Amino acid sequence: MTENPSLLKRIDNTHIPMLLARLIVGGLFIYLAIHKVGDPVKFLKDIREYHLLPESPPYFLNLTAVAMPWVEIICGVLLIIGFWIRGAASVVLVLMVWFTGAIFLRAVGVYHAGDIAFCGIEFDCGCGSGVINICRKLVTNASLITLTVIALASGSRLLAVESLLTRQPRGPLPGPVGAPDAA
Repeated sequence: MTENPSLLKRIDNTHIPMLLARLIVGGLFIYLAIHKVGDPVKFLKDIREYHLLPESPPYFLNLTAVAMPWVEIICGVLLIIGFWIRGAASVVLVLMVWFTGAIFLRAVGVYHAGDIAFCGIEFDCGCGSGVINICRKLVTNASLITLTVIALASGSRLLAVESLLTRQPRGPLPGPVGAPDAA
């Protein structure tokens, strides 16, 4: 008795959702991280605005400002080439949930401090894209979280280095010409 695969399984079998998720999330992470690497002092100031890390000693803030963009670049490259996909997607997912929560909490603080509509709030979140509208940023992050979950949950490995390295032979390897087959 054969079962018809679910719609999600059939879509996943096309390999397209996973490939698009990997390329979009990986490419965006690399692109935005390059801006942070280019101006680590600005990124350090952006991180400080969230008040999530202790300011004394300054090692935590400094290490985060220097290391985080490189972690993002490495994860982006791994997603694009398709190597250690689940590990890279897991790290990206944790970062995206952390960033989104921090952005939301900062926006709530701004909202309570002033006379401005929540969706009217704009600030530089530190992601590398400059000043953004908070509601647009939260929707964008929710979309990236969804794409990251697709990359994490999908079994597809189309155009992934990982699948090339783990490919198993389909049958017994032929022996030398004229050699008897082993039984």
